[in-house]
Amino acid sequence: MTLQLSSDQVWQAIEKELFGVLGVVTENGEARTVGIVYAAIGGKVYIATGKDTWKARHTRLNPHVSMTVTIPKRIPLMPFIKIPAATITFSGVATVQDADQVEKSVVVALLRGLADDEELLATMCVIEVQPKGEFITYGIGVPLMTMRHPEQARGRAPME
Repeated sequence: MTLQLSSDQVWQAIEKELFGVLGVVTENGEARTVGIVYAAIGGKVYIATGKDTWKARHTRLNPHVSMTVTIPKRIPLMPFIKIPAATITFSGVATVQDADQVEKSVVVALLRGLADDEELLATMCVIEVQPKGEFITYGIGVPLMTMRHPEQARGRAPME
């Protein structure tokens, strides 16, 4: 049985985090992933990167991306017990824009205190990811003990 979550529940979890994994396809059709720091604003995910990075280059060539947000789980007072992270995965369409093409509030959220560094801004771009389809989740909206049962910890949510 797959848990039916609301889009709001999933976005709230995404907005609380800042780390994820971005999946892209190279010009040779090879899948690649990279860890990224992001900001979720207004139903989109924004990623700051250098203009010449391979993730920016490959995203320009093929805008179809995937993203997984990991959400660490711990038992209070027993951090030595290892628990898999909860996850939210989705596909999306990405666009690569110069930093001056996106709203200032997005740049401020991404750079966390470095938004006025003109030298940095000149070398960076912003990847905007518009999620498409459904969110696929594991461990979102369920107690830790339920995560021991994959069939009960899996979920889906529409993108609204």
